[in-house]
Amino acid sequence: MDGVTGEQELSGPGSSRRAAGDETEPPVPIFRANNISKSFSGKRVLHNLDLEIMPGEVHALVGQNGCGKSTFIKTLAGFHAPDEGGAAWIRGRQIDLPLRSGDRAEHGFAFVHQDLGLVETISVLENVRVGNFGRTRGFRIPWRDERRHVGRLLARLGVDVSPDAPISELSQIDRTNVAIVRAFDQLTGVERGLLVLDEPTAALPKDGIERFFATVKELAAAGCGVLFVSHRLEEVFELADRVSVLRDGHLVHTGPVKELDEDQLIEHILGFSLDRLYPASHKPTVDVLAKLDNVSGAGVVDVSLNVHRGEIVGLTGLLGSGSERLPYLIFGAEAASEGALTLDGQTVDLQRMTPRKAIELGCAFLPANRLEDGSLQSATVKENLTLPTLGAYFVRGALRRRPELSRVRKLLRDYDVRPQEPDHLLASLSGGNQQKVLLAKWFETQPVLLLVHEPTHGVDVGARAQIYERLREAAAGGMGILLATSDYEDLPYLCDRVLVFRNGRVVSELHGADLTQERIVEQCFRTG
Repeated sequence: MDGVTGEQELSGPGSSRRAAGDETEPPVPIFRANNISKSFSGKRVLHNLDLEIMPGEVHALVGQNGCGKSTFIKTLAGFHAPDEGGAAWIRGRQIDLPLRSGDRAEHGFAFVHQDLGLVETISVLENVRVGNFGRTRGFRIPWRDERRHVGRLLARLGVDVSPDAPISELSQIDRTNVAIVRAFDQLTGVERGLLVLDEPTAALPKDGIERFFATVKELAAAGCGVLFVSHRLEEVFELADRVSVLRDGHLVHTGPVKELDEDQLIEHILGFSLDRLYPASHKPTVDVLAKLDNVSGAGVVDVSLNVHRGEIVGLTGLLGSGSERLPYLIFGAEAASEGALTLDGQTVDLQRMTPRKAIELGCAFLPANRLEDGSLQSATVKENLTLPTLGAYFVRGALRRRPELSRVRKLLRDYDVRPQEPDHLLASLSGGNQQKVLLAKWFETQPVLLLVHEPTHGVDVGARAQIYERLREAAAGGMGILLATSDYEDLPYLCDRVLVFRNGRVVSELHGADLTQERIVEQCFRTG
């Protein structure tokens, strides 16, 4: 039975980091929250949260999208004021929430938020060092020293970008790394600081995650506390000492990670046992639905493949292998240098493909970066949902708002989007609920070929299961699906075949008994 375990002895790696001293007097928590609640428009979304983070501890905070994790992080960072009745302490000293802008640095807090919080119009160096620049006797900034300092920080995480590069020119992966470097820099020289990480690894490749984790462990070993928010449970088991679980705004479990297995943690998150994360498989037909011939461009070299009706084909490889770029070339979101797509008997030169043509042909595309490429964050849920099908609601030049709203309400129920409020801004929804809205949007176009890139990045385990079920249902109905992802664990359960890319080319095709996570990883890392 779920329940908050209360005051528990810190165990796992964090326990060995405690300072030597009188065993009868445990160390003072770096951060303690008591009875923290938050309401919006009279609706409480965070209920009486109690949380402690000890020196040297990596404390994971997990739960489904919309459970209150980000609300708590933003309350801690000073973006939201908590409801009355709560209290917080830093290293034993009570503080007032919300924190003011200068309080975070004063108290030794550093944050990596989901949206990163970078200023695109200035350089990497300026983003990392703003507010912390060194000064010469003449109060001038020693730019040469600052460049060397930031360069060393970037090299530590294996980030190959210039300190002078504008943020606007960086990839999403490099932007994430810059935000992480900035947080690490802010904790330099801070005794028993607190590092708050809100989904920091969503855009990172696996080797980048390994370097990042190594640095986090170094900080913890030096006495810092870490609050780590992640949907990737394997990361929780690898990095965290303790884990707290939020469900519907309530804290339902706190305890040592080593006392849980994955099934038990999932049950705490969902409130019930998830008998099967992955939907039952089906057998695709032998009919070829889509045919790609000699596609090249954007890191892809001479790729040809077939997708059968009702088939889910996985595309994977190491970062930069080309697997992640193929859907963008097919949809016309990036320019192909050569190649053709034949879909349901119609052939189109991909050099002339545009997203509009792709949609008319029967394609739909759910890109990885839903914030910038896949949605209109400043528009409402309804406006996002009906954008590609809005013409169906016009009669003699007039928009029929009632049928549009009725259809949107039904879709929100069918896809279990929370909250089911058509007029809420899409940006106000959690990542998993945004992804369900966007999936519903594209399924409304009734595509014959669905292209998806990292469909479950940044979503919780419950939303992940729902998204997988929708994809399987669509395939069972005859749709062809090309799914590009670096989540090797998911591919064997969801896909009928997996194509492994290396240096822009397909180097291996796995199916049947060969379609296992171990074989996928092996093929990705082979050099020839």
